Amino acid sequence: MSTQKQKLVVVGAGMASGRMLEHLFEAAPEAYDVTLYGAEPRGNYNRIMLSPVLSGEKTFEEIVTHDEDWYRTHGVTCRFGESVTGIDRKAKQVHTAAGETPYDKLVLATGSAPFIIPIAGKELDGVLVFRDLDDVDAMSKAAEKPGARAVVVGGGLLGLEAAAGLQARGMEVTVLHLMEHLLDRQLDASAGHLLQRELERRGIKVHCKAQSKAILGEEHVEAVLLEDGTVYPADIVVMAAGIRPEARLAVDAGLHVERGVVVNDAMVTSDPDILALGECAEHNEVCYGLVAPLYDMARVAAKTLTGEEAAFKPVETSTKLKVTGVDVFSAGDFSTGDGTEDIVYRDAARGIYKRLVLKDDKVAGAVLYGDTADGAWYFQLLKEREVVRDIRDRMIFGQALAGADTDPFSAVAALPDTAEICGCNGVCKGAITSAIAEHGLTDIDGVKQYTKASASCGSCSGLVEQLLAMSLGDEYSGAPAVKPMCGCTHHGHDEVRRLILAHGLKTIPEVMQALEWETPDGCSSCRPALNYYLLCAWPGEYVDDAQSRFVNERHHANIQKDGTFSVVPRMWGGLTNPNELRAIADVADKYEIPTVKVTGGQRIDLLGARKEHLPDIWNDLNSAGLVSGHAYGKALRTVKTCVGSEWCRFGTQDSTGMGVTLEKLTWGSWMPHKFKMAVSGCPRNCAEATIKDFGIVAVDSGWELHVGGNGGIKVRVTDFLCKVESEEEVIEYCTAFIQLYREEARYLERTAPWIERVGLDHVKEKIADDAEGRAALSERFFLSQKYAQRDPWAEQAGDPGTRRNYSPLRQKVIA
Repeated sequence: MSTQKQKLVVVGAGMASGRMLEHLFEAAPEAYDVTLYGAEPRGNYNRIMLSPVLSGEKTFEEIVTHDEDWYRTHGVTCRFGESVTGIDRKAKQVHTAAGETPYDKLVLATGSAPFIIPIAGKELDGVLVFRDLDDVDAMSKAAEKPGARAVVVGGGLLGLEAAAGLQARGMEVTVLHLMEHLLDRQLDASAGHLLQRELERRGIKVHCKAQSKAILGEEHVEAVLLEDGTVYPADIVVMAAGIRPEARLAVDAGLHVERGVVVNDAMVTSDPDILALGECAEHNEVCYGLVAPLYDMARVAAKTLTGEEAAFKPVETSTKLKVTGVDVFSAGDFSTGDGTEDIVYRDAARGIYKRLVLKDDKVAGAVLYGDTADGAWYFQLLKEREVVRDIRDRMIFGQALAGADTDPFSAVAALPDTAEICGCNGVCKGAITSAIAEHGLTDIDGVKQYTKASASCGSCSGLVEQLLAMSLGDEYSGAPAVKPMCGCTHHGHDEVRRLILAHGLKTIPEVMQALEWETPDGCSSCRPALNYYLLCAWPGEYVDDAQSRFVNERHHANIQKDGTFSVVPRMWGGLTNPNELRAIADVADKYEIPTVKVTGGQRIDLLGARKEHLPDIWNDLNSAGLVSGHAYGKALRTVKTCVGSEWCRFGTQDSTGMGVTLEKLTWGSWMPHKFKMAVSGCPRNCAEATIKDFGIVAVDSGWELHVGGNGGIKVRVTDFLCKVESEEEVIEYCTAFIQLYREEARYLERTAPWIERVGLDHVKEKIADDAEGRAALSERFFLSQKYAQRDPWAEQAGDPGTRRNYSPLRQKVIA
């Protein structure tokens, strides 16, 4: 006698429920009469292959997983295009517009719904999502319009696949991403940079840190407006900013729902006759959106339906981007922390980046870009928690353990022959390599003799050494004497600066990839240096990276030993007035500043300011016309002055006026280290100009200029540079000297050791003896000042985000 089949209703005809039915029919083909509801008017297809359908690489028929014959063979009653509107748990029925269907067991596989950013204009015609075939059809139709433009909101997996598909269809595509780099959940910053570079090479514009404000248009989409005022024209806007579990049926039915439908290890909900799986399910407070765990859920759910014991155990997952020609792989946890170790391999010429994160001698995470052939092997090592101590030094080269250490000369080898190596004498790479070959040169002295490269300041010596080693190979006996910037690279400071210019590198990730950095993100030594070098090299193009600055420069105040801060407003040339003094006194009273001190640089220091008060202190001082004195920065600190000819009976020139002029021209400029100036009105030198980085001493016939002084631990008296007659000359010589220092000194190198390293003759040659070169240096300085003279206090005091960052955390106290 046959046993009557139970009635199984499945809501959702997606990949998870399709795989569950496969397992169920394989294990117990006669156990259930199955009714399958799907909101789409079609059966199950491989949704992860919608991207190739959008790009035109595949047809819909090629991604169908269960066709009509499959459903007919297994006796599935298909109710496609019919939505379930409710569940009557007491009567054990599901409701639709067409009536009721009874069930013995019910499976919810309702998937997820796209997250629509709640901004003005989201309801306009032309705002699309990317979840099913209908969405693909809508996007494909929009792409038929000649010159059509698309804006994709979201730089995650789905958004980038949509962008690539639309671009392949001929649309002009812009991707807006809220975070600092693409695929921020799957990739680190270095791999994200490479991905952005590749997409931009293909013609897709990428805008990271983009905060969408509104979608513009009357009835149809016309453009997207960002919070910073940027407007991107658009014929369609694709929302790909995330998904949310589709749990409304479960909520209405009174099931336990948190973020998703809560299930136990057997995929059973709070109702023992209702199961849930896929993107709508929540297991141990986690909702999954990748295929691998959803298929594991399907296997467990099928066993539960057949009465077998089974438990869903989350496993590690890996990610790949489905964009033809872009090889990206990530798995595990690639965040750094205590006990983790990074192994990084970069091949700049081939655009390859590999990073393994080890913890306790096991692979904890992997990020691969450009070469993902060994992704499966790394993933297997990660899942099996295999100890890799014995292969640690070679495993970054892949399972075959082939290859060798990265070529230390690759960055120099990649330079064109026209790239300038010696800036002092204008010598290019081709001239040096030709001289080495033609004259049989074997050392740097020979190169100096025949080409003049490295014969002046010597800052290019490291690159010349590398060209010798690259040209001579094993015949080169000299060892490059350049000290690396830090343990992240084999390049020295001077090499990095020159290669940034030679390769046109304009972001920190670009530098790290092109120069084959040995760590994923650099360290506290190299990141501030790179940030400065890029800021100096590309004024107006490079955006200062605040996170790569030291703590004082991030907070725009000096941290003290008790955790409070000192705030120093700028006083031009040491001058102040009653209004400014009243404002300083009011701030000291209002914020209970314990100590107010006059500094050696003729300013007033407010010591003991609490961190949470900083934005308000900045705002109050700004209101009185005061700006940041940069007493915390690698920048101009003060221009100290005496009263000069206006008041002093010995004064020969207006030293105070000159000091004010210079300070107003040069403040805000970021430099390799702190920079101080002084102007004395006569040779009595009351302003102590001869122990400053740039000192000016007035005499009857003009101004004497001095450089390279230091009043710190190692006191150094200035070197005499030259004498000039006019104030205009003082300004030109001063700004040219500052720019030469900015362009040549190494990060954290004061003017005194810089001059001792390159020689005073080199400085005189560039500043005093070369009128054309001096004018060019001064011009470059003033160009950079167009972008540098921004008061950080004023910029941040009114920013709500800044105030949140400085607000103390408030704990909720439960009595």
